Amino acid sequence: MLPARLPLTLALLALLPAAMAQDAPAPPPAAAAIRVLHCGHLFDSVAGKLLGETSITVTGERISAVTPGAPTGGAKVIELGDATCLPGLIDAHTHLTGETSPTGYSDQFRWNIADYAIRSTVYARRTLLAGFTTVRNLGDSDGESIALRNAINAGIVPGPHIFTAAQAIGSTGGHADPSDGYRKDLAGDPGPTVGIINSPEDAWKAVRQHYKDGADLIKIMPSGGVLDESASVDNAQLTVPEIQAIVAAAHDYGFTVAAHAHGAEAIRRAVLGGVDSIEHGTFMNDEDMKLMVAHGTWYVPTIIAGKFVGEKAKVPGYYPPQVAKKALMVGPMIEATAGRAYRAGVKIAFGTDAAVYPHGQNAKEFEYMVQAGIPAAYAIQAATAHAAQLLKRDKDLGSVTPGKYADIVAVHGNPLADITVLQHMAFVMKAGTVYEENGAAVHVASTDAQTASVAQGAELQGY
Repeated sequence: MLPARLPLTLALLALLPAAMAQDAPAPPPAAAAIRVLHCGHLFDSVAGKLLGETSITVTGERISAVTPGAPTGGAKVIELGDATCLPGLIDAHTHLTGETSPTGYSDQFRWNIADYAIRSTVYARRTLLAGFTTVRNLGDSDGESIALRNAINAGIVPGPHIFTAAQAIGSTGGHADPSDGYRKDLAGDPGPTVGIINSPEDAWKAVRQHYKDGADLIKIMPSGGVLDESASVDNAQLTVPEIQAIVAAAHDYGFTVAAHAHGAEAIRRAVLGGVDSIEHGTFMNDEDMKLMVAHGTWYVPTIIAGKFVGEKAKVPGYYPPQVAKKALMVGPMIEATAGRAYRAGVKIAFGTDAAVYPHGQNAKEFEYMVQAGIPAAYAIQAATAHAAQLLKRDKDLGSVTPGKYADIVAVHGNPLADITVLQHMAFVMKAGTVYEENGAAVHVASTDAQTASVAQGAELQGY
């Protein structure tokens, strides 16, 4: 008979080759691929001006050199001809896990969270191919944008860099309350674990839950909104002490705080409470603007969302009646507010509220910003250097600068002369990987060795 301990001994011996392999010197890492993008022009997002012929050297995921003129040396050249290169665009207000639909209000009772998550992979791909290599995702239904972010980071699906707030934080019956419009037996009483607060103490619980869940930042709803089924679009829905508690808790965890706010009083409270940005800002008054300038608060206008809901509110049955009424009130105002805020010196970052309109049309916001009286160069800076500052990621994003991620896009034509050319991407690179070339999507191998193909919802509370 064999000794009882022999099987264990044999098992340990079987592990020896693996253990020895771990002690053996690791093979040297493969050298990072070096490529040079040859651009006819380059938009300098820091200076806000267009440069001439430029060569951008990309080593692995990062930019290693930016030099004027044609490329020299033996690196592989990606020839972009007379195209204008720009930093990868940043949309600071998206909802990648949903999309507008006339059946959206009833879909939420038929679809599971997995349905939204699967659709989000399509929306993320469209966004990337539209030239937006980074987004701030400001609200979802059940943390599904965290899963989308993780899948993109793992190379399982293609999409932009995502910084997500997960579920928005608001008050009972307010714009963040997911049960607005439900009958009483379905509505229940949502609490801080799903972002519904009614005191400073609740605020701390909600923020800490977001940290536990894996969010990157915090989104709050201090005012009413358009697309929820309550009556008011602009009433104040959080107190200053509640906002201050959210901000204090958020800053403990390194989070920034974005505030959805249409009404003037809600904007005032949010700025006094210390938020980093005001989203939408439809009824922003002169006092609000002065306060924002004094506090250094960013403004993210989302003009395209206002225009889209104003148009769809005229389509019978697209929105419930109370939603259509609010959309008709807000839609025509937001472009004028953005122009006034620019002239008042309020800092502006680019954002669109994607999902309120169909994903992939983000660049139309540039056209509307210019119509509002914002110079084209500033509008592009808003979607590059400014948005990176708002995200507090300007060491990695926002400009074509050595050391930053090789997030680079290109268009044909001069966007300073015709801002609409940004609606037609000719080239998209994110972190050194090409996703679109010559205006067509390309296939890439994902970072985890799985195959990802790049080609061409419910959460509508963002607006």
